[in-house]
Amino acid sequence: MKIYRPILVLLLVFASLSCSKDGVLQTKTIKINQWEITVEIADTPASKEKGLMGRESLDEDRGMLFVYDMDSRKSFWMKNTLIPLSIAYIAADGTIREIYDMEPLSKRIIDSRYSVRYALEVNQGAFQRHGVKEGDKVEFITP
Repeated sequence: MKIYRPILVLLLVFASLSCSKDGVLQTKTIKINQWEITVEIADTPASKEKGLMGRESLDEDRGMLFVYDMDSRKSFWMKNTLIPLSIAYIAADGTIREIYDMEPLSKRIIDSRYSVRYALEVNQGAFQRHGVKEGDKVEFITP
């Protein structure tokens, strides 16, 4: 039993770090051109691993922002993700470097070509519908 206790404590710590006090991820508002998006912040290993898996829908002006401590090439896939998404890989200065569409439940890995600090997932096609393209800047407008 003593061997399992540290593992259980570690799992509980990771779970609590990925959520706010009420079990919901912290949200912030970002802006790309004129489009304001409320994003859930995935900034812990557990929240990044879970992402939008298991969700059955996502409002048009909602998304998930994956935040990393360092610039590096990122990789995402859609295993266990039920809704079609688009992903933007974003540099530390907020510049969108790449945008890709991703299919539900796909095990295809979408690698970034460049080192980036953030990844933003939204409904598939939302970037195009809002005129967002590579080179545009993301403003982090929530204090």
